[in-house]
Amino acid sequence: MTTTPDPTDALAERLFAATLGALELFSVYLGVELGLYRTLDTHGPCTPVELAARADIAPRYAREWLEQQAVAGLLEVQDPSAPADGRRYALAPDHAHVLAQPEHPAHVAPFAHMLAGIGGVLPEVARAYRTGGGVPYADYGQAFRHGQGHINRPAFTHELPREWLTAMPDVLARLESARHPRVADLGCGQGFSTLAVAQAFLDAHVDGLDADPGSIADARAHAAEAGLDGRVRFLTADAATLAAHGPYDLVLILEALHDMADPVGALHAARAALTAGGTVLVVDEKVADSFDAPGDEVERMMYGWSVTHCLPTQLAEQPSAALGTVLRSPTVRELAEQAGYSSVGVLPVENDFFRLYRLDP
Repeated sequence: MTTTPDPTDALAERLFAATLGALELFSVYLGVELGLYRTLDTHGPCTPVELAARADIAPRYAREWLEQQAVAGLLEVQDPSAPADGRRYALAPDHAHVLAQPEHPAHVAPFAHMLAGIGGVLPEVARAYRTGGGVPYADYGQAFRHGQGHINRPAFTHELPREWLTAMPDVLARLESARHPRVADLGCGQGFSTLAVAQAFLDAHVDGLDADPGSIADARAHAAEAGLDGRVRFLTADAATLAAHGPYDLVLILEALHDMADPVGALHAARAALTAGGTVLVVDEKVADSFDAPGDEVERMMYGWSVTHCLPTQLAEQPSAALGTVLRSPTVRELAEQAGYSSVGVLPVENDFFRLYRLDP
């Protein structure tokens, strides 16, 4: 005989699991922010005293964090019966991909920084709900900026030049054969997509533009670290100014259109900035074409970002389209039509989180 789960118990258990997951994500934030995973990945197994010395943290905190990480199954403890300060903890290679190697496709540790950034402004978000106002992106701070930039870094570094652009053979040929092709990365954030294009197409001139000064400062630092600060240009600029910096053979809008207060204006500016035969590539969330409930895990995640971050940041600027995070395909097509594009196509690229749209004038 099958017993139907009690709905009250099921929801209580779900929220318990969510609390456990949130606490463990905050511990991951500490591990990334303090360089603890990086230290373990570089130096190998450590005792609490060794980790404290190598990462420059207090030994008592090192011990508690290591014990918590081992209990959570994120780290391995080699000798659990040894005295507390004598136990050695290791970061397994498979877990290092997720926690310590920022360009690995499985590196999802930046989710922890995004959650930490949201946690720091939740009272502001609640006030915005009461007033109908917004919370400026800058208020979410360096933690969210780091998380948003780095969660997309693996895809932007590997998939953008190798899979996404190759899905447009004519655009790829132009980037490879034209003399000094020009690319704009609109809403570039911390610049990892901009750098990836510059590294893949050595003759290209690539501009990254973002309205957030903190993101542009980060992008310039990343360009210097990559040795590309002389080959790319990062500008603190609004989408409306794009044509003044062009013209461009390709304009990228990567996971940014849904965050723009004036998405039609941004798309219109991108179209106006194109060279003859130029193309716009929009990459945004892979959500269902229409609302339904309950939704799958991707839909749940996108609404989670929307209610705590994307919608409040969009409403901080007025007037605002207030799209939220859940940008559905019919809406993208409608926005592109309003901006004057003659063709909108979905590229045949498989991705768990993103859908790719090619827009031609």
